[in-house]
Amino acid sequence: MKFTCSLDIDKPREEVVKCFENPKYLGEYQDGFISKELIEGNEGQNGAVSKMLYKMGKGDMELTETIIDNQLPDSFFSKYHHKHMDNTMLCKFEVLDNGSTRYISEIDYTAFRGFIPKTMTYLFQSMFKKQVNKWLVNFKNFVEQNNIT
Repeated sequence: MKFTCSLDIDKPREEVVKCFENPKYLGEYQDGFISKELIEGNEGQNGAVSKMLYKMGKGDMELTETIIDNQLPDSFFSKYHHKHMDNTMLCKFEVLDNGSTRYISEIDYTAFRGFIPKTMTYLFQSMFKKQVNKWLVNFKNFVEQNNIT
């Protein structure tokens, strides 16, 4: 399952990317974010592996992020592993003529494990895109309402 989400942020690319690349801001726009812990490699560099924890309902969700290709400020490509699914995410940041930034997120779910995740994917594909869109809007609001320099 593949999809793309994008939106324009009324801030220069340098400021948008500073917010994106700093893990201390994740809790500002990703609902349920608890922590991100580097477990291998150098933070923000290709090959770095981090454990990410989220509060989901009554339990916690753990993801493993592996950076595949960090070409910021232009793009950031990573993969995410969860016990029930795997996906990749390519984020691109385009400079717009008016001094704003277009944030494009290309998501590709590459594996689903178990009956329930496979069924959810089949029945509720739009749910995955809605979640990404929600986080993009949250990110846009955070960046536009704060002066990160």
